[in-house]
Amino acid sequence: MKSLLVLLLLAAGGAHAARITTPATEDHPPSFFAPLEDIPGVLPWSLLSKATTVKAKGGRMVPKYTSEIAALDQTEVKVQGYMMPLQPGRKHKHFLLTVTSASCPFCLPAGPEGVVEINSAAPVKFSYAPLIMMGKLTVLKSDPMGLYYRISGASLVAP
Repeated sequence: MKSLLVLLLLAAGGAHAARITTPATEDHPPSFFAPLEDIPGVLPWSLLSKATTVKAKGGRMVPKYTSEIAALDQTEVKVQGYMMPLQPGRKHKHFLLTVTSASCPFCLPAGPEGVVEINSAAPVKFSYAPLIMMGKLTVLKSDPMGLYYRISGASLVAP
């Protein structure tokens, strides 16, 4: 099975297949790429992942944020992650940035605490490599899609 996976990755990702696979741990879901390392000045996923989901009145599930996360609302931040396009194409202005690489085109690679919706000022070319995006972070209170975080007016800092 693993050799079939290697062949599929080589066909789909070329040189990126050399980074096969990191097993799931308590802090990281399984991924084809090594876990992202914290970078000074870049918002760490370990902080964003402290958000939880609670049941609100009427049985609806809503996010609950730590005071540290809530303080980030409407601030300029940098976030590193993997691009998950929402539309076909080579360049994207609206996409998801995720804590781990996507391993299935039909599934999110993380829960809502491991995903940031990106609305970029300029199109960003798709890459399997991690990106660093910068923009204004909104900590979402009740997003209809179940997202916790959104960055607007984003720009690419590093491929």
